[in-house]
Amino acid sequence: MKVVIAGSSGLIGTALVAALRRDGHEVARLVRRRAAAPDEFVWDPARAELDGRALRDADAVVNLCGASIGRRRWNGHYKQELRDSRITPTDVLADKVADAGVPVLVNASGVHYYGGDTGDRVVDETSPAGTSFLATLCRDWEAATKPAVAAGVRTVLLRSAVVLSRNGGMLDALRPLYSLGLGGRLGSGRQYAPWISLDDEIGAIVFALTNESVSGPVNSVGPAPVTNAEFNRALGKALHRPTPLVVPAFALRAVIGEFADEAVLSGPRAIPTALEEAGYTFRHPTIGAALASVIGRGGDDR
Repeated sequence: MKVVIAGSSGLIGTALVAALRRDGHEVARLVRRRAAAPDEFVWDPARAELDGRALRDADAVVNLCGASIGRRRWNGHYKQELRDSRITPTDVLADKVADAGVPVLVNASGVHYYGGDTGDRVVDETSPAGTSFLATLCRDWEAATKPAVAAGVRTVLLRSAVVLSRNGGMLDALRPLYSLGLGGRLGSGRQYAPWISLDDEIGAIVFALTNESVSGPVNSVGPAPVTNAEFNRALGKALHRPTPLVVPAFALRAVIGEFADEAVLSGPRAIPTALEEAGYTFRHPTIGAALASVIGRGGDDR
């Protein structure tokens, strides 16, 4: 296949490029600076401009664009950046994919599509969208793919959980604290903490690219949901460190503001029904297996 990737320099994009090339696929990367390699093609989403050569003979496009939701404290300006960095590129790519007749579009989304107030209720791809800021963002992000859907492009909406990786991502921030014995649950710990290993995130994307039965919403989450308290215990065990602390909800709200309630003190109990029904086999089906794969030690096999 020839696969065109937007957002190829991030954690997931870098790993995806490597995996596709290992499997013998051709990769073209969309960049917003001057092209510096034969596989790079310039695009400017704000101007709706894209080098037409990028999509020539392309079999699929993967869109991973989006500013990090936890990079800094939210305010009105940053929340608009979160929207613009996702919806505008998706609008452009969906139009270009439709015009070029590319058969497949895999577009990133987030598991917080369902909102964070689902409690113990299990949610899958048939569940409705929530009403929080992140849920509305994901809903509008997915809606931006409509030109591709209308043109008959097989469109996959990848609702991803937090990705657990050996290098980068959330674990980079948590590992030093836990290694010092400063780990602990957040708030009550009863909220669900959706997760997926980097290997399975990449595996799910490649599976979606290569299986014609996969389309529409796809939860890219581990198949065994855990609460924050369970995640905390599993990470402590994987690092062989105690996790005695409790970070009160009010303290989190004071430090990180609205993001605390949207994505830290709440989370959906999401399951990957679409992937499993399509035949995907998880490399790391439990939080213990996922943590062991990225930390390199035995973990709690909950």
